[in-house]
Amino acid sequence: MWVQPYRSSIEQVPPRLDVDHRVAVLLNASARRVTPRIIRSLSHVVPEGDLFLSRSELDARRIAQTVVDRGYHTVFLGGGDGTVTCFVNEIVSEVGRRRRHHPTPMPRFGVLKLGTGNSVAALVKASATRGDGILDDVLRARSGEVPGTKAIDLLLIDGKRAPFAGLGMDGQLLNDYIKVKNAFAEGPLAKLMSGPSGYFTSVALKTVPYYLANSNSVDCEIINQGQVAWRMGADGRPAETFGPGATLFKGPLMMAAAGTVPFYGYELKMFPFAGKRRGMFDLRVGKLPATQILANLPGLWAGTWFPEGLSDFLASDVTIRFSRPMPFQIAGDAEGYRDELRVQVASEAIELCDFSGARAN
Repeated sequence: MWVQPYRSSIEQVPPRLDVDHRVAVLLNASARRVTPRIIRSLSHVVPEGDLFLSRSELDARRIAQTVVDRGYHTVFLGGGDGTVTCFVNEIVSEVGRRRRHHPTPMPRFGVLKLGTGNSVAALVKASATRGDGILDDVLRARSGEVPGTKAIDLLLIDGKRAPFAGLGMDGQLLNDYIKVKNAFAEGPLAKLMSGPSGYFTSVALKTVPYYLANSNSVDCEIINQGQVAWRMGADGRPAETFGPGATLFKGPLMMAAAGTVPFYGYELKMFPFAGKRRGMFDLRVGKLPATQILANLPGLWAGTWFPEGLSDFLASDVTIRFSRPMPFQIAGDAEGYRDELRVQVASEAIELCDFSGARAN
């Protein structure tokens, strides 16, 4: 039964009224939109000691230590979903280590829309790079004028926190998109192939042909390791209930993906039920003909297409087992191949600056 009171896991929180609004800005030097112009612009509104540039995981770890040492109120992360995931993991881990010895506050996070996918940035309506948008976001935080915050859960996979991850076709799609984008990176079509049109092109020219020529039926079993889980109906209500240890799914699949935020890159609403319940993620599994996916891309993109063969579950802890290794991605970054994966909700949510009340991007 659907008996627990409704609580969104993407929870809106009133603005904090702290006196100290110290803000750090952490940039991924490898991100495509972290250009010298962007760095110069930010240096005009962020004191030199509060602006950090990372070129490696070691840099990110050292920056995280400094950020926690100084006790910043808000930490802006500049890059895509992979950048957000990397910095959040380093900072959360550093805070956790210090909490073993003394109380240590977790900073609030902001996101600068400087990556490729930007699913987290889309969730909180972070400003685009055009004009002075990202500067405005930072200045609002420094003056204590952020409209509000969102508390969001994160997935926990192999000790790593992330807003989404997947095995199968979604990993294949992301890998195909990267190949298409890189193939046109130096030519006149570079801009066209690095946005939503690049996704559509990669799906049409690489992903769909691959699944037309190769079997997409890979045996999979998914076990509920947490408390109660639900299979969701298209109306947003539970259609089936599963207890601890129950099998959520068993049979052929082309994809098993999970998310605590609704979007993949470019606001592709991959997880329409993400955020509906605190402490749970949307687990989406599917086996569909490639031609059917291609014919229904707009509905898939909007999160309004619920055909037979595509199912969503709300769960807190699952084990996914495929009969052979499948393409694996975390937060849009390729992570090789896996045939088994345990996906849980991380024990602590993070707080994000939310600009949705300030503008319509």
